Amino acid sequence: MSKTIVILGAGVGGLATADTLRQLLPPGDRIVLVDNSFDGTLGLSLLWVLRGWRRPEEVRVRATAASLPGVDLVTATVDRIDIPGQGVHTDRGVIGYDALVIALGATLNAGGVPGLADALDAGVAGQFYTLDGAAELHAKVEALGCGRIAVLVAGVPFKCPAAPFEAAFLIAAQLGDRFADGTVLIDTFTPDPLPMPVAGPQVGEALVAMLKDRGIGFHPRKAITRIDSAETTLHFDDGTSEPFDLLAVVPPHVPSAAARSTGLGEAGWIPVDPHTLSTTVDSVWAIGDATVLTLANGKPLPKAAVFAEAQAGVVAHGVARYLGYDVPERLFTGEGACYVETGDRQAAKGAGNFLSSPAPSVTLYPPSREFHEEKVAQERAWLDRWNT
Repeated sequence: MSKTIVILGAGVGGLATADTLRQLLPPGDRIVLVDNSFDGTLGLSLLWVLRGWRRPEEVRVRATAASLPGVDLVTATVDRIDIPGQGVHTDRGVIGYDALVIALGATLNAGGVPGLADALDAGVAGQFYTLDGAAELHAKVEALGCGRIAVLVAGVPFKCPAAPFEAAFLIAAQLGDRFADGTVLIDTFTPDPLPMPVAGPQVGEALVAMLKDRGIGFHPRKAITRIDSAETTLHFDDGTSEPFDLLAVVPPHVPSAAARSTGLGEAGWIPVDPHTLSTTVDSVWAIGDATVLTLANGKPLPKAAVFAEAQAGVVAHGVARYLGYDVPERLFTGEGACYVETGDRQAAKGAGNFLSSPAPSVTLYPPSREFHEEKVAQERAWLDRWNT
């Protein structure tokens, strides 16, 4: 009897899972990929849109039946997931499944900080976690004649731990002489004690040194409580406040309503086995930004595309084995790397094993042109693969 496998979300993890499953399963098994638009992008491209090196239309990822033959692409919004009934409820009806992969990512929640939505609406703030947002923030930076730009992490966890600091470097490069001569200042604010804390203090301290070397301020342990858009002021939980002329914000990230409806995780993020990405339900897996994968040091695995893509192969093999097919087991190793653009077409690279015990073993390599080109090649390969 044929089986139905449903994959929710056509981001990096969802696309790669569908692709691998189609290679592993017989043609009679149905693979259904559900997404609300099938119009996405790589996170690394967003930062280049912010810098002005890419236009939004150049970096859109649009999977089609031609790029995923043998996979049913269903454009629908997932309302809720009925785990006991093995059904996905969407605005286009209910889809039953024999195996389910949840790759719904994370959702931006501007309402999570008082005053943030008002600041975005008023134009004194911008965000770079969507294509339109990154392009609009680029224009705001271009128009700023003088003043102070605050790059704010409004809450944790968030996608790509290096992104806010990479954004600061790229904004400084875009400003050019306005930043170099002190006409525009840039300061970063984060609730964490160091950038990329999961990678360890050596990586964080090296990144702080890079920021200071470029003349970019770093302010740790600054948890935002309120943003006053009229006074253009940030208010923090330690009682301090900071003025700004333009705010570049990482909005709070929350799990999707559909992921929360599963009841698999108390906070909505779905706990998974570190090696298999399985959940507490035999027929359900979760990957990528929708998950919480706890490392040996008690911190969560960063939300990053490099991990979602690696997890996809693990989950595809796990699903096939669960359905009774003779395929080898794969395990998630925790190997991964991310890049930190410094604005001059060079990038630093943090690489290592995040599942190492007692803590991740990660090294931050100094900026080079070669690392920037590695990142360019990753973007090009992904766009070429899906935009058939």
